[in-house]
Amino acid sequence: MQNNFETVNVLGLDFIKATQTEFLEQLKRDSQTKANRFIVTANPEIVLASKADLAYAKTIRSADYVTADGIGIIKGAKILGDPLPERVTGYDTLVALLSFANKHQKRVFFLGARPAVLQQVLTKVATNYPNLVISGSCDGYFKDEAKVAEQIKQAEPDFVFVALGFPKQEFFIAKYQDLASAIWMGVGGSFDVLSGQTKRAPKWWIDHHLEWAYRLLKEPSRFFRMLALPKYLLLVYRKKYLKY
Repeated sequence: MQNNFETVNVLGLDFIKATQTEFLEQLKRDSQTKANRFIVTANPEIVLASKADLAYAKTIRSADYVTADGIGIIKGAKILGDPLPERVTGYDTLVALLSFANKHQKRVFFLGARPAVLQQVLTKVATNYPNLVISGSCDGYFKDEAKVAEQIKQAEPDFVFVALGFPKQEFFIAKYQDLASAIWMGVGGSFDVLSGQTKRAPKWWIDHHLEWAYRLLKEPSRFFRMLALPKYLLLVYRKKYLKY
């Protein structure tokens, strides 16, 4: 990991100690200097996955920036006595970087999601960010990984947004990051929100750290995924009081 931020360790992963604004300013500097960067926006599910899979943990630790995308990470850091300033979410980072790319006519590659969702994303991006260059795209249902990697290389992007879901997106970025000197970021389900397929929680829910509850109300099928949070908090308290 190479960055200018102090970090806070939460159950084995080092999260950058930065506000959303500070992080974005750093990414803008990185982009302007053509720095190659790997971003992981991690929530409690990703932390648990990293504890269960050593290869995945190693991949996340190879990232330049790991951000606290999830109120559970903020709460965990506070419980452990080394608080983080605020959430640094993948979706907000994505939207801010699209605006930056539009302002500076940067080249962007979009990878992932269902074909129809990706097409909606490309249409919205072309409309809302007309000066941004869509240097290439591929949906998440590709069969030939090497072919997609070559497509990214030929596109010469400044930003590569990968919406393959974890852990696939992080493994993909770690494997192919050297093909383009760009800002590479795993964005999970952000293309669904960007396309309009999934509605993001209203501001009140976000401000009160209840975005997870809003999503659960809208998608009850997420219930079993939400069980990761109490399991994660149990591990945090074990770390605090039992030191392991």
